[in-house]
Amino acid sequence: MKKVSLIVLILMLTVLAACSSGEEKEETGSSDSEGEQSEETRSVTIEDAMGEQTIEGTPKKVVVLEWTYAEDLQALGMEPVGVAGLDSYGDWVDVGIPFSDSVEDVGTRAEPNLEAISRLNPDLIIGVKFRHEGIADKLQQIAPTVMFAPYSEEAAQDQYQNMIDEFNTIAKVVDKQDKAEEVLNNMEQTFKDQQARLEEAGKGGMDYVITQAFTSQNTPTLRLFTNNSIVAKVMNKMGMKNAYETDKLETYGYTSTTVETLQNYQDANFFYIVQEEDNIFSNQLKGNPAWENLKFVEENRTYKMPGDTWTFGGPLSAEVLAKQVVDAAVKED
Repeated sequence: MKKVSLIVLILMLTVLAACSSGEEKEETGSSDSEGEQSEETRSVTIEDAMGEQTIEGTPKKVVVLEWTYAEDLQALGMEPVGVAGLDSYGDWVDVGIPFSDSVEDVGTRAEPNLEAISRLNPDLIIGVKFRHEGIADKLQQIAPTVMFAPYSEEAAQDQYQNMIDEFNTIAKVVDKQDKAEEVLNNMEQTFKDQQARLEEAGKGGMDYVITQAFTSQNTPTLRLFTNNSIVAKVMNKMGMKNAYETDKLETYGYTSTTVETLQNYQDANFFYIVQEEDNIFSNQLKGNPAWENLKFVEENRTYKMPGDTWTFGGPLSAEVLAKQVVDAAVKED
């Protein structure tokens, strides 16, 4: 009798253990299913240059057709699978994060290669309206596409703020908002640190004019950056003041002009970006009174910046620009 009771007890314990194991397995399976469902059903709705866009899931494989947004992904700790104009990217955008060999070139920024993009099987494409509106439908057939309009009249009001807005939009789409906040905080701290360098060197609060100069149609040409530009906004955030003002809204953040215009700003400090092989100041304008007799030239208040200074870009480029400005300003005379 005791043996029978013992056998019954063992059988009951075995059944209970099996039931318990089954329940645990079912709960785990339910949890995994919910996690997968959460990822699959994540959607983000944004407003871009083409209207309202809803992006399903979290994009991992992103093709970028304009350099600024490739840099934005780098800042967020991501690497695009494809970049338009990849071969020339590093000639201008130098934020200290090289692309790996796995990143593919997908044609030029003006004429992306749709076949190359399609082969990468992206889950997101980022472009700009002024270049890519004409192929928007074809891009959408490949993958969800976000288009920005950095040179629209609205964006031109404050290109620096627009840069931040676009960066935050991309961060939202790829689910990197916390990282975006960290990047923007670091950028602001960089501006403060560089302003401190200016003040320590006795250059705090400098009035300035900044230009990108080059030869166009055999004529020395100057782009004077206006206060709506990223360049001026970065410099102003370091306590500097742009002496060049215009009543006209410059869509690209600068006015194209000639050396004669500089006569109106001789009391300012002159920052200039030139290519070594096309330095209009040491070549065409050397010995020209219109240049040589300017007060800031005579008083050695001219500051040469690297020829590859990038005047557009995202938060990381803004940090590089700030350092380049201050490096030029505090150089030994």
